[in-house]
Amino acid sequence: MKHLLNISFQLGLFFLVPTSLSAQSGTLASNSPKPFSLYVPAQDKQDTSAMANLYLGQPWGLQECISYAQVHNISVQQQQLNVKFAQASLLQSEGNMLPNVNGFASHTYNNGRTIDPFTNTFATSTVLSENFGIRSSITLFAGLQNVNTYKQNQFSLEANRYQVLQTQYDIGMNVASAYLNVLYTQEALDLASQQSDLTQAQVERMQKLVEAGAQAKGTLLDLQSQLATEAVNVVSAQNSVTMAYLNLTQLMNLDSAAGFSIVKPALSVPNETILSSTPEQIYQTAVTTMPSIKKAQMDYQSADKGVDIAYGGVSPSVVLSGSLGTGYSGASKTLASSSYSGLDTIGLTTGGDYVVIPKYNNTYNTTAFGDQFNNNVNKSVGLSVNIPIFNHFQVNTTIAKAKIQRENAQLGVDLTEQQLHKNISQAYADAQAAFLKYTATQKAVDAAKESFKYTENKFNLGALNSIDYNNAKNNLAKAESSLVQSKYDYIFRMKVLDYYMGKPLTF
Repeated sequence: MKHLLNISFQLGLFFLVPTSLSAQSGTLASNSPKPFSLYVPAQDKQDTSAMANLYLGQPWGLQECISYAQVHNISVQQQQLNVKFAQASLLQSEGNMLPNVNGFASHTYNNGRTIDPFTNTFATSTVLSENFGIRSSITLFAGLQNVNTYKQNQFSLEANRYQVLQTQYDIGMNVASAYLNVLYTQEALDLASQQSDLTQAQVERMQKLVEAGAQAKGTLLDLQSQLATEAVNVVSAQNSVTMAYLNLTQLMNLDSAAGFSIVKPALSVPNETILSSTPEQIYQTAVTTMPSIKKAQMDYQSADKGVDIAYGGVSPSVVLSGSLGTGYSGASKTLASSSYSGLDTIGLTTGGDYVVIPKYNNTYNTTAFGDQFNNNVNKSVGLSVNIPIFNHFQVNTTIAKAKIQRENAQLGVDLTEQQLHKNISQAYADAQAAFLKYTATQKAVDAAKESFKYTENKFNLGALNSIDYNNAKNNLAKAESSLVQSKYDYIFRMKVLDYYMGKPLTF
């Protein structure tokens, strides 16, 4: 069983950091899913609060965005439908252990020569017959297949519940990534606007100097060109903000991004104390908390019960059945009246005497429905045993397939464990690299600021041309952009480790 959480953390148009988060374990547990501390599925109250914020135009916080997405995201809703399907399967397997009870009724016209089932005589005319009854049966023993199927469906239900939790955690992490991306693009827009404002001030200053004849017009044109380029950068940055909001609202499954905004928290760059833990220590924590691991365990337990079900096919099955029925026949007659009409000669004795019998005229009526209903009651109870002897190798093949599925489920657990360890090691290395990059870009920005301050002073004094000034200004802009980028990258990488450590997502 391989679980994949693909998190793409794209900061504007500058870089893309893909992270694959998986969770695996080899320990087989059968406990019910318990809430994990990283994300708590949204409750009605939280959901209502978030919707109220949207309608009132209030900014959404990170937890509100996550809570809303964990309820409304389509992937979550699909997994919840799988839970309902598993619940229905469990109910069906529970019902399979109970007796079945069915009623029946028939209304039939028979034409031609036939034996009436209720009079047991031949009938040649059209005869109406009706049957009513109820029958029931219960499987007393079938190699415990019904019991094991019920247990298997219990494990399947637990596996689906864990999958819902895992999907909610995955969505929460993706929402946090998208939330950070919005914050990054907004900060990048602020930087672009600041650069544009700074250049605008220089253009206005240079305009006055050119008009006074203190500077060449070429210098002004260079600055105006730089201003136009930076105006394009502002438009591009604004578009990045729009796209970041669109990505976030799509994850949350909001109908529209109109009127939607987020809270801008006072972000603090995390310290590297978590990096004092080793990847193995982080793994030992994650392996006991990740829902995807427990799902893999439940999948194995379900496959193991599948083997027991398959072995049940070797055992004889015993079924107890019974029925209660009655019926009505139009051929059933009852004597209504009889009158003496003389004697009939039926033969002679050896002495020559006639043998006679009395002759009667009889009148018959069809037996009343109520009388037949009471008189034709029949009951039956039976016990049947089915002993499998040879069935085209179906039982042996089913057992072999079930064992293969169980072995595959065990490999899925092992793969999940292995993938989890790999992903944690990768996330740990990425966090270390992000921290070093952030530290280095801080120093680069400090140096670029000092360089630009020196260059700007010389430019204002006329000791430097506009090309050198613009180069220094662009170098500072690039350094500041890299710092913002590395800051959010580092924050995200640390949140990935928090994800594995089971810590709440907060900024």
